[in-house]
Parts: sequence; structure tokens; C-alpha cells
Amino acid sequence: MVSKGKVYLIGAGPGAADLVTVRGARLLAQADVVLYDALVTPEMLELCSQAELISVGKRSGQRSTAQDAINALLVECAFKFKTIVRLKGGDPMLFGRADEELRALELEGIEVEVVPGITTAVAAAAATKQPLTKRGVARSVAFFTSSTGPDQPEHPALPHTDTMVQYMGGREAAATAERLLAQGRRADTPVVVVENCSRIDERILRLTLTDLAGGLEAAHGPVLVMIGEALRLREHQPALGTVAQAENA
Repeated sequence: MVSKGKVYLIGAGPGAADLVTVRGARLLAQADVVLYDALVTPEMLELCSQAELISVGKRSGQRSTAQDAINALLVECAFKFKTIVRLKGGDPMLFGRADEELRALELEGIEVEVVPGITTAVAAAAATKQPLTKRGVARSVAFFTSSTGPDQPEHPALPHTDTMVQYMGGREAAATAERLLAQGRRADTPVVVVENCSRIDERILRLTLTDLAGGLEAAHGPVLVMIGEALRLREHQPALGTVAQAENA
């Protein structure tokens, strides 16, 4: 019987190497091979310098490794190595295509374990000191993205919730704002945009919903857009980031 290794789907967190979990860091140090996403930082990869490193980056709107090829490579590595890590930005179970990779591994009878990571929405809330929920104001939160898979229809409907967090929202956020305004959301609804969350080049921008409808300037990294009354500045809160109107892309 052919022996198979064990695959770990590990969440790298939002970017900073010291925000990966203790378990994730331990497994990275033990890995024989690491297949990593485009959003994984060089500092994070230093935690697995002993391993063979394989880039399988996927970035919206850019040429990247096809998901079917990643699935096949994971299976191939499981027959060659003992400890295989699939390192994903944020948390593997949230917008990380984990379902497709789990299916491919399970089909081949390969043992797999998921190690959670800090998703960017939570890290962005911490970076901006803006809780996503607030007693009497916001008791529900929705994470969503406008990105869809190949040959899949777009999803124009927006979630009904108090606080909205749009992943990969750089180019799509203006359309989101326009739809919310058309639905009757207040024009001065607070918006916080975080680019390159938790990294050295992190950028925070505070807007209103009307500002966001005008578009965002070109980004140089992953963008998260948070919308809702819970994001309104507190009375004595320092305004971390830039309070300005967004520029048209």
C-alpha cells in the first residue's frame, strides 16, 4: 500500500508573521513542503525555511495558478512528502477555496487537518479600533465578496445586515455603495477602508458611503471595505488613518 502524507490547510492570518497561530507556526517549522498563496508575506515564509516552497498564488484579476492545478499538486505532494502545508492568507475556511481542496484530498483518501487563522475583517477591526458590533447599534455582521468563479453569474444582491465587510473590495466597492444608497442607506454612513492590513505598508481610509460611491484610488495590496454605523468614530477616539474623500480610480 502506498503511504500518504498528511495535509494541513493553515491560515496565515492577515499578513503580519506574528499573527499566525502558535499551532500554525509549529506546523510550518515541521513541514516538508509548503504551497503558499500570493498574499503570504516573505516574513511568514521564514517560519518554514527548511521546507520546499511552492508558490500557487491566486490574485483577483491577475494571472495565477488554476485551482484544479493546485488541487492536483496537493494530491501529488501527499504521495511524495510526509507533512504538507497549504498556507492561505487569512482563514482557510473563508473565501479560501478550501471546499475544493478538501474535496480533492478526501477523494484520494488523504488525511487533512484545518488550522484556523485570523481573518482580515477581525484584524482590520483591531487595527482601526472599530468593533464590528455595537450594543444598540449593530448586532449582525456579514462578510461577502463580489468575486465569482469562472462561468458563474454575478451576485448583485447584498447581504441584509448592520455591518458589512467586503473582501477584495477595491474595484467593486463603488458599485456596492451605489446599490446601498439606492436602497435608502444614509449618505453619511461610515466607511472604513483598510489596505494591506497588519503589514508595514498598512493604509486606513475613513469615508462616507457617498464618498465610496465615487470610487477608490488604485490599491497596492489587498483591500477590505467595512460599512455601517458601528464604524462611526467615538467621541474621544483618535482618527487612525486618513479622513478624506476617495478619489476616482
